[in-house]
Parts: sequence; structure tokens; C-alpha cells
Amino acid sequence: MNRLPHIFLYTLLCSAASVQALPLDGTPVPGGIAVIRLPPDVNPGSLRYQGHRVLVTHQDDADYAVVGLSLGTKPGHYRLRGRTGVNKPLTLAFDVEDRQYDQQHITIEDKRKVNPEKRDLVRITRERKRIDAALEHWSDRDRVVVRFRKPVEGPTSSPFGLRRFFNGQPRSPHSGLDIAADEGTPIRAPAPGTVIDAGNFFFNGNTVLIDHGQGLVTMYCHMSAIDVKPGMTVATGDVIGKVGMTGRATGPHLHWGVSLNDARIDPALFLPADQATEGSRDH
Repeated sequence: MNRLPHIFLYTLLCSAASVQALPLDGTPVPGGIAVIRLPPDVNPGSLRYQGHRVLVTHQDDADYAVVGLSLGTKPGHYRLRGRTGVNKPLTLAFDVEDRQYDQQHITIEDKRKVNPEKRDLVRITRERKRIDAALEHWSDRDRVVVRFRKPVEGPTSSPFGLRRFFNGQPRSPHSGLDIAADEGTPIRAPAPGTVIDAGNFFFNGNTVLIDHGQGLVTMYCHMSAIDVKPGMTVATGDVIGKVGMTGRATGPHLHWGVSLNDARIDPALFLPADQATEGSRDH
């Protein structure tokens, strides 16, 4: 490989050892994360992955970039770009491995929630822009908590990444984690943050979105009640609402989503191992 002048190229294949050095586990796969140890001369604010700023956290006298990888990411070689403290270009390379997710077939009685009518599409388009704006949100925060508590107790009813079919029709993969719980069960903030949006949406029902800093945003859907408002600051464990089945849902549960640098990733990556591996059941 030719060395270009004034460009530092670090090839860091994100092995299990490098990931486990942080309170985040996993191999870089679609819907997962890449954890990359940064050289000491990097300018953290300059780092970009596919045009998005990335979260940087500190542990054991080193800085790490935590990069979200969307479900649409293809296996292969990728680069995180930035600059050093003396403003020289910097490239950090990593590999993404393949992962295949299971299928899920769901029967929805409300046909409009599968094939919306023309009058619904205006609302859906408006809400999509609103949700996208929240998930793309960036706020500077020196310390971002990357180990979450589970927002509600209960088994996983639908894991992340499932290729979904509603009434036999293929739809987008499942971009969150469904947790089965009784209607009215309190939902608690998994980490400190600020509520950036809340309201009722066509597909998601009653929904809350929380900004945790540096492009880390969580979403809570199908709630029976919302107990927070945009602009409110929440601490870990604060009640933000209650479990329900509003929107497109076949039973009471919490759909919990995590977005990092505008990529929807598996929420279980941020949970302690004993919570991330709790048993599954259909709801």
C-alpha cells in the first residue's frame, strides 16, 4: 500500500478483544457497532463516518470511537475519517462482517396499518420527517453513558433485525427490540438524557424520543401514556410513560429503538449481558 503524504492510515480490525475493552460487546455487523481505539493525536470532533459525526468515549486512558452500523451495511471494508490535532488528515479502517437475521410473519387486523389509505400517507410522510429529524439529532456532551438499564422488565417478544412480513407482505426489517409487558407497566429512561420529541404517530402510536448526547438517541413506541414533554431532562430510572399497544401493535409491549450516528442498531448491545440474553416469547 502506498503511503500518501500527510495522511496517517491506521488499519484497526475491530476484534472481540478491542470491543470488550469497553462496556459494549459485539462484532461489527449490520445493525451493530464498531468500537475503534483512537490514536492520541486525533481531533475527536473531526471524526466522520459516511458524513455523520460519531460518538467518542474515554476509558482506561484511551479514547474510542463507537460507530453505529445500519442494517443496510454491506460486509466489507469501511473507513472512519478525521483529522489530527495539527489538522492532518486521518483515516481509521475497520471491517464489517455479514449477519443474517431471521424472518417474522405477523397478522395485523387493521388493514390500514399494513396498506395505509391515501389520506393516511400525508400524515405518515409528515411524521417520518419529524422522527428522522429526532434520530439525526446531535448534541455535544462530554460524558455519554453507553451502558443502559433495561427500560421495562419483561422477555423479548421480537428481537432486533427480523425481516418482517405483515399479512404476508414484506416490510422493512425490525429496527428495534420489542419487550413484552402488561399494559400500564412503567417505562423508565435507560440513561440520562433530554426528551427531544413526544407525541402520537400513525405506526408507532404514543412515542417518546430521548437524546443522550453525541448522536445517541433512543425511541419508545406503542405507549399507553406519555409522562414527559420535549425539553425535559431525565435521569436513569425516571418514568417516561407506560406500556401500551397504540399504533401498529398486536398486543401490549414496548418497542425500544436505539439510533447512533443516524443508524438503527441493536439495543441489546447497550445492556448488561444478563439482561441482553433474557428469554423470548411471542406476544
